[in-house]
This record gives sequence, C-alpha cells and structure tokens, in this order.
Amino acid sequence: MIQNTPRGLRLQIGFFGRRNAGKSSLLNALAGQDVVIVSDVPGTTTDPVEKPMELPPLGPVLFIDTAGLDEDPTALGGKRAEKSRRVFDRTDLALLVTDGAWGETEEDVFNRFRGRATPLIVVFSKSDLAAPAPALTARLDAEHIPHVAVSTLRNSGLSALRAALVNAAPEGFLGVRPMLGDLIAPGDSVLLITPIDKEAPKGRMILPEVQAIRDTLDHDALCLCVTEHHIADMLAQLKTPPALAVTDSQAFGIASRTVPPEIPLTSFSILLARMKGDLAVCAAGAAAIDRLHNGSRVLVAEACTHHPIGDDIGRVKLPRWIREYRKADGIEFSVAAGADFPDDLSPYDLVLHCGACTFNRRAVLSRILHCSEQGVPFTNYGVAIAHIHGILKRALSPFPDAFEAFERARGGRA
Repeated sequence: MIQNTPRGLRLQIGFFGRRNAGKSSLLNALAGQDVVIVSDVPGTTTDPVEKPMELPPLGPVLFIDTAGLDEDPTALGGKRAEKSRRVFDRTDLALLVTDGAWGETEEDVFNRFRGRATPLIVVFSKSDLAAPAPALTARLDAEHIPHVAVSTLRNSGLSALRAALVNAAPEGFLGVRPMLGDLIAPGDSVLLITPIDKEAPKGRMILPEVQAIRDTLDHDALCLCVTEHHIADMLAQLKTPPALAVTDSQAFGIASRTVPPEIPLTSFSILLARMKGDLAVCAAGAAAIDRLHNGSRVLVAEACTHHPIGDDIGRVKLPRWIREYRKADGIEFSVAAGADFPDDLSPYDLVLHCGACTFNRRAVLSRILHCSEQGVPFTNYGVAIAHIHGILKRALSPFPDAFEAFERARGGRA
C-alpha cells in the first residue's frame, strides 16, 4: 500500500506563512479531507501537522502544515515559530502561502528557501477576496518563481496548484537513488545479515533491512537473509558467492571474520549514508574519532524518537566502543533525537548520526551543511563502527572515493 511508504522516502512539501494566511485550509483542500482544524482565530495551528498522501504523478508525498511565522512575541509564540522554522531543513518543496500581504515574514521565507535552492511556489490563498498585487506578481515572474491564485472557498485554482507542484518537484525525485541496486546486476544474489535482537521490533524487521530487501528485489536480484550466527552455513550452501554482503553495523565484527574477503561487504548504515546524505563526508568525519580525548564532546543525533533499549546502539554501545578505542573514559556524549538539533554546534568535536532511515535526503544534507558551516566533523553509526573495529577499508571497498576521503582527513594514513 502506498500509505506505507516511509516518510523519509516521500517528497516533503511544507506550508509556510503568517497566521491565518490560509495554510491549513489549503492543505485540507489538496488532501480532500479535514486534516487540520481550521478557524478564523489566528494561531489555531500550534505544531507542525503532517499528512502523508498520494499525489499523482509524483506518487507518495508528505504535506507539512506549520504554525504562523509571525507568532506573537511571547515565549510560547516564539517556540511555535521556531518549530515551524525547523521544518525548513527537511522541506523538499516549499509553499509560501499569503492572503495578499507581503512584508518581512514573506521576505524571510522567500530568501531562506532561495538561499537553500529549495523549489518555492507562492500561493495567493484568498483570491476570492482580492487579486494579488500586479507589482508583486511581476517581480515573481522576473525571478522565475511560480505563483498560483487559489480560493478554497470557491474551490478554484487547485488544479493549477497541483500542476505547479509537479513542475516544481526537485529534478530526479521520481528516480530516487537506489540503496544498493547500482552495486549489483540482475540475477546476482545479495546476502543480508540481519541480527534478531532487542533492536528488532517484535515480529518485524528494522526499516533499513526492509528497504534493502525491496531494493534488491526491485533490481531483479536474489535476496538471502540470514542472522549473523548462520553466515557460514548459508555460504556453504551456495554454488555461486553473493555479489554483495550487507550487515547490520552491530554484527560487523563477526561478518568481517566470516564473509570471505573476495565478497564485497558493507553495512545498512553505510548504504544509508550514501543514499540519504554524503558518504565521503561521513568517511572523512570518522577520522575525527582518532582525535577525541578526555573532555571531548560528541553529539549523538538520532532521526527517530524510539524508546531506548538497555543496550542501545547510539546511547550505550557506541559511546562504550569509542571510549575503549580511544582509551578515554572522559569523552562526553549528548543525545539529540528527532527534530531536535542544536543551532550552536561549537561545544562539540564530532556529530555522530544514525542511519536516518526515517529522514529524507534534504534533512540529512541540511545537517551536514550545518556542521560544515561550523567546522564540526560529521559521520554516521555504520562508518564509525567500521572504523573503530578496524574494518573501514573493507566496509568502504565498494566506494573507493569515500575511503580516499577518510585517508585524506586522517593525514594520508591507511
């Protein structure tokens, strides 16, 4: 079912503007149902509201309604506006909704998305009351910004807006980059090493494993799933070695010892780093682990807000492994989960990110850019685990450019 498409793989369309500009009414009209409470009272929407749906021919999208960016200057109003601005980072396509007003709020949204090179559509939401100012539409035309006049009261302009959304969608969105399909050929077999432990939801598999299975099948290859305890048994039964082996990062050690060196081996998290972000940046960032010492601070960033288990990978295992690797019990670790991500990264010596299976690529790249602007190295779980266990060269063997980036960041050492 299309509604089961993970949020991170949907085109994320954000609605931005002042309070009472018509954002929620517009979302309801596009969705064809009352997703968001609509009221004449300014500030009815207080938190971002998400609506996954199918938008032909784009396919699965995620509409995100936000609170007004002109919230009253109280502590609560400021928090609402800040939550709305955080949606900027994960927006693939922005709708700037205005009832005809154009001032500091609209200019701020306009300039932010233009600066990010994020596609932007200006929606004049109450065209039944007044036509947009000719000088403003002329300016938008001159700057090649699409604009649409809509009336949700008269149900007019919605078809034109849907067409504008399709035309403005980021180039290549329909051809989402594969997770591993470009590393294999039709008819190849792929060995997926999938531990069944506390991290795996009861009766299900974790999302990166499901995505890898689907991508393997989409590329007409054979998918072989096995726990880390039966790798040798599976390989012994195969007449032809698999073209690729992919392991959960936590099983990297046993996988690297068991999978013959002639079989390319990497991890789900490393594949996600390539699919969702920039693998070369993650590889270079892993070199910063070698510079950590007592008193260093590491930010562990998790895309989802799962309930931590007793031996949680990001909160327990990785901090323990890094401290053991550096022989420094005084390395400090902080956690930021979900949409929480500090504006000021200066206190940190490294940002260690999860695979971001629930994020879209724009959200990950925004975080990478945020780190780069402040000079803070960025890496992810899989790359970090492979490095501290001494198998990064093998884990990045399918991606030699990424390993070269690691070596350069480390000062040329292999």
